[in-house]
Amino acid sequence: MLLTYIDWHTSPEIFEIFGFPIRWYGLMFAMAFLAGYQVLSYIFKKEGRSLEEADELLLYAMIATVVGARMGHYFFYEYPLLLSDPVKFFISMIKPPYAGLASHGAVIGMLIAFYLYSKKRNVPYLYVTDRVVPTAALGGAFIRFGNLMNSEIVGKQTDVPWAFNFFNDPSLGHDYFEVVPRHPSQLYECLSCLVLFVILMWFWSKKKQNTTNGFMTAIFLLYVFILRFFYEFLKENQVSFENDMAFNMGQWLSVPVVLFATGVLVYAFRNPKKEL
Repeated sequence: MLLTYIDWHTSPEIFEIFGFPIRWYGLMFAMAFLAGYQVLSYIFKKEGRSLEEADELLLYAMIATVVGARMGHYFFYEYPLLLSDPVKFFISMIKPPYAGLASHGAVIGMLIAFYLYSKKRNVPYLYVTDRVVPTAALGGAFIRFGNLMNSEIVGKQTDVPWAFNFFNDPSLGHDYFEVVPRHPSQLYECLSCLVLFVILMWFWSKKKQNTTNGFMTAIFLLYVFILRFFYEFLKENQVSFENDMAFNMGQWLSVPVVLFATGVLVYAFRNPKKEL
């Protein structure tokens, strides 16, 4: 049977302005924060909270996401460089362009930042995270679409009819694999995040009055990182040292997040909702 696959020839660059390249990934990163802010502002407005609080929370989220994701990538995926050349490791981590970002690091960064925000504003920590997770789900969809436009985090070879042939220009500086039909793993995660965004917004809209703080946070983390664990079976490894591992780094890092989320879920059920 003759199979027709999707040929993917996109360039990471959209266009240039005065010699400065505008890239899909950067655009999607910016769109993630812009769209997230609109959602967060809507939630805060509906709950009678000020837009000033939303502005401040967005600032915390932006700094935590960028710093956490960058540090996460280097400490989780580039640690052999830390062992062999610590100076080069830290210089590479802070030197642009910031091509390597890790979602697990972003999560850790945000959890810390939201704790600081909750202390400053004197609001329950899990109340804050519950209001942020819908925006994080939407942001995740934008980021994974950016990965698709970059032809990075490609899936393994497959014969499913929706497989992608990722054609790339090696001069753009990425690590590429053989051009064969592959799972569009970026698209799987992008669509999964959109579904999660709809679920969380519906739940907040219909059930927030009777929901304990932490429940939405736990659902977000469980949904994202359980799926992440299984999606990794469909992806090519990101770095060479993963080739000798039973589970890759993304899978190992997902395990403690799932355990943490399970603890949050138990806590949420054991503690009644507190009115603010």
